[in-house]
Amino acid sequence: MENAIVTGLLAYGMSGKLFHAPFLSTNPQFKFKAIVERHEKKAAERYPDLISYDHTFELLNDKEIELVVINTPSYTHYQLAKEAMEAGKHVLLEKPAAATSEEVKRLFDISRETGKKLMIYQNRRYDSEFQSVKEVIESGRLGELVEVHFRYDRYRIGIGPKVFKESSGFPANGLMYDLGPHMLDQAFVLFGKPLSYDKVTSTHRPGSQVPDYFHFRLSYPNGLNVFLTGSLLVAERQASSVVHGTIGSYIKGRTDVQETQLIDGMLPTDPAYGIEAPGSEGKLVIMGADNEKETLMEPPVRANYNDIFDAVYHTVRQNALFPVSEEQIAWQIEMLEA
Repeated sequence: MENAIVTGLLAYGMSGKLFHAPFLSTNPQFKFKAIVERHEKKAAERYPDLISYDHTFELLNDKEIELVVINTPSYTHYQLAKEAMEAGKHVLLEKPAAATSEEVKRLFDISRETGKKLMIYQNRRYDSEFQSVKEVIESGRLGELVEVHFRYDRYRIGIGPKVFKESSGFPANGLMYDLGPHMLDQAFVLFGKPLSYDKVTSTHRPGSQVPDYFHFRLSYPNGLNVFLTGSLLVAERQASSVVHGTIGSYIKGRTDVQETQLIDGMLPTDPAYGIEAPGSEGKLVIMGADNEKETLMEPPVRANYNDIFDAVYHTVRQNALFPVSEEQIAWQIEMLEA
């Protein structure tokens, strides 16, 4: 494609293999030129024309590269985003954007000073279950909302091998900084900034240095309460989204298939990509005037992480507003570090 954005990727771990490279290589709005592989050189097996640099500074010194995708460990995000923008590159930065509100403010200041776009990669906005929840809420079929629950349930009692996530010696560590940005972002998309919030965290796994449980309660106008919960010790997963309103409820499981499809090698260009399997419908219950209950199984929305890459293109090439705003990221980091 003419005017494609020449792009470099800073790592080829899980996120690089699944959430970035397949899209950069198939979306014609991007020219996927280079990657940083500090140890094993694996990207060439799938992308033979890709340049593999040994060090970040080599990629940042590549004058043809316009956009850098920063998908390195979270404690490196601030410094690498700063270096990339100061090197004249636009930045797509994975969550969490930084460890502190001060760092986030400085990054957006650097973006303005350099004239380079800073875009935060919140891909879970484009999961099918969230898109389905959003569609039902916006339809008004639940009436005035009363209570909303979003959950991430996992069971991992052992300490993971990624030290930067499991050690108290690294900033932006633990489950809350890993999954909290997704959940807070989804709440902001639907409801904006809360009037107030409170948060609890706790640690239960033997030998853990970081919290493995977190819970936010966000308070909104008209008595709406939004609850965000993440845990590494749930043996039986609950529904990931439960929404109650004055005339109905909606329940949806964590059924997005994109990550699984990408693990299995499916490309985003496949006609089956993003389509949930039968049986994963959301359950919509509506109460009638005489308290008759009507239950509907709502087909899921088809989802595609390409939407966020399309937004990157429009932001860089057409100066469009990126859907993840600076204000939303500031709220997010403030609540994570509180």
